[in-house]
Amino acid sequence: MVLRGGLVLGLHILMTLLSPQEAGAIKADHMGSYGPAFYQSYDGSGQFTYDFDGEQLFSVDLRKREAVWRLPEFGNFAYFDPQNGLTSIAVIKAHLDVLVERSNRTRATSVPPRVTVVPKSRVALGQPNVLVCIVDNIFPPVINITWLRNGRTVTEGAAQTSFYAQPDHSFRKFHYLTFVPSAGDFYDCKVEHWGLEEPLWKHWEPQATTPPPDTAETLLCALGLALGLVAFLVGVALIVTGRRLSRAPR
Repeated sequence: MVLRGGLVLGLHILMTLLSPQEAGAIKADHMGSYGPAFYQSYDGSGQFTYDFDGEQLFSVDLRKREAVWRLPEFGNFAYFDPQNGLTSIAVIKAHLDVLVERSNRTRATSVPPRVTVVPKSRVALGQPNVLVCIVDNIFPPVINITWLRNGRTVTEGAAQTSFYAQPDHSFRKFHYLTFVPSAGDFYDCKVEHWGLEEPLWKHWEPQATTPPPDTAETLLCALGLALGLVAFLVGVALIVTGRRLSRAPR
């Protein structure tokens, strides 16, 4: 199966004039978007991604000029020529100044993102797991996301996806952190964006849960109750039978 540039079904162009001085380390200048690709002129960055049914299949690494599959096994079933993605971004870059002038340098409205933190699987103390920070409703796609453990920044074990384009022209992004849950530890996903007056912190910590009873002990207890009930019923039956026999005429 070959994925081609013709798979781009929709065309939309977004332009935003952003000031690098307003949000500290969050920096961008102008951004143009065409289907699954967009380009930001501040640091010469761009992105081309391909999504299917809401899941990102791959993105194009601009520096290595190669397709980066979301999961390595995806590349065993499909092929994509990275040049198609590079061409789409080059087109946006070439026409970005024209888009800025056509929009009369109108500043786009920044939208506050939504943040959710969830574990990938059921949490058990001492068992490796993955925390997922889901940042949704992002516009423009310029954002800082940081993991913290017990109030300190964590970079080891952290990973992230590219921006996922949404039907309403906003974006979604996932950040991951591999960790081993321990009693007393807590985690925060810190999000900085122009749509927020101050950084948004989403807190998470493992909840104390009652460990499930041991299966063998539970089975033994149930067996004991069953035997006791049987013995009780047999005893009652013997008593009733004995009384009837004692009352019977000889």
